Amino acid sequence: MTDIHLYTAATMNGYKPVIFLEEAGVPYDLTFIDFSKQEQKAPDYLKLNPNGKIPTIVDRSEDRPIFESGAILWHLAERYGQFLPYDPVGRSEVMQWLFFQVGHIGPMMGQAMYFQRIAAPNGHEEPFSIKRYVEESRRLLEVLDRWLEGKEWIAADQYTIADMAIYPWARAYLWAKVSIDGLPNLQAWFDRIDARPAVQRALTIPKAQPAFWGQADESDFLKENAARFASDVISER
Repeated sequence: MTDIHLYTAATMNGYKPVIFLEEAGVPYDLTFIDFSKQEQKAPDYLKLNPNGKIPTIVDRSEDRPIFESGAILWHLAERYGQFLPYDPVGRSEVMQWLFFQVGHIGPMMGQAMYFQRIAAPNGHEEPFSIKRYVEESRRLLEVLDRWLEGKEWIAADQYTIADMAIYPWARAYLWAKVSIDGLPNLQAWFDRIDARPAVQRALTIPKAQPAFWGQADESDFLKENAARFASDVISER
């Protein structure tokens, strides 16, 4: 039995702990959470994650669950001593950019995706909301581009959990319909992470979603994805 049991799905947040585990070579068990069956709201799962979201891990060595993707990355980095610098300044820089993803990139790009890829196909068109979230997502990617000038990685001059957290969201700019034209430093950073075999492997676990990354015709997946979350739109009307 492995120490880490991961509950996840093929989403931007869901890929984050998989990237760490694959990069670190840590063995783990995986349970796929099926949103279409509302498995994230099942009573047994809510005992692990009271917010009813993914991902969640159970660290059997400590006999406890950890939820929230940023907290999971931090826990894994501390536990396995990888992808997190030891010096206080470096650790602080990683923490700042981890929170930047959790507090800004994820929420803004997530809403850009929601209103365009779920709400609109289900008959809930919100042009003002789409404009707001797409423009704010672009602004955040510009922040990253400026920061990455002359740098290979986001924080502490090394590949860390900050890169792992930001990458699945920022790299899905096409799915969010956000342009990265004129952002060469960001594109170069994407290219560096795209070239990492462990990352490409992670993006197929528990399921590949090539439409997120602009690597497949999105039309069929758009219908499937919109239908999967249709109940969310109906409940908000």
